[in-house]
Amino acid sequence: MILRILATFAVLYSGILLAQAPPPPPAAGAAAQPAIPGLPGELATANKLIHDGQYDEALEKVDAVLEKDARNPQARFLKGVIQTDQGETDEATATFQALIEEFPELPEPHNNMAVIWAQKGRYDLAKAELETALASHPDYAIAHENLGDIYTRLAGAEYDRALSLDKTNKSAQAKLALVRQMFDVPPSTSAPKPPVPKAAKAPKAPSPSQMK
Repeated sequence: MILRILATFAVLYSGILLAQAPPPPPAAGAAAQPAIPGLPGELATANKLIHDGQYDEALEKVDAVLEKDARNPQARFLKGVIQTDQGETDEATATFQALIEEFPELPEPHNNMAVIWAQKGRYDLAKAELETALASHPDYAIAHENLGDIYTRLAGAEYDRALSLDKTNKSAQAKLALVRQMFDVPPSTSAPKPPVPKAAKAPKAPSPSQMK
């Protein structure tokens, strides 16, 4: 079970597995999506190219849009998706953080930042990003699912720690077994790590007044 990230302004996408190199084009779970309705021509093409793993071609399309409109949030978001999928986490972080600062009303960059933080093992920051997204958009289903996955896996880690301190704790054993069953995690001597959130699709283009 992988936390979800989506990829356009209606919903952001870009799947990343925990502690791994750049994932294959179709992200795990429901992260990867086909071309997203509502994106203008060049960006719709770029989104499909991302889905197909053709990142160089996608980046050319995105950069062409940014040459004409440097603040275009959808193009910048897709660039962040490309950077994330290619393992350029520092660049992706800068891209999504800039979007968050300029367009704080958009929940999707927060969701995708949660993916990056979870990949780095900063689950506290991932949780904070998801909670921020939900504070302004309580009906954002993907963020709810991602946050639930983070909480569940963090709970599993705590049950594992409880057992390391008291191996006779039957309650902790049962709860840990349930968590492992949910996430198909084989028994190990180390605490299970939470998965990375699912990526979100790109947010809808802000109105002209928001772009000022």
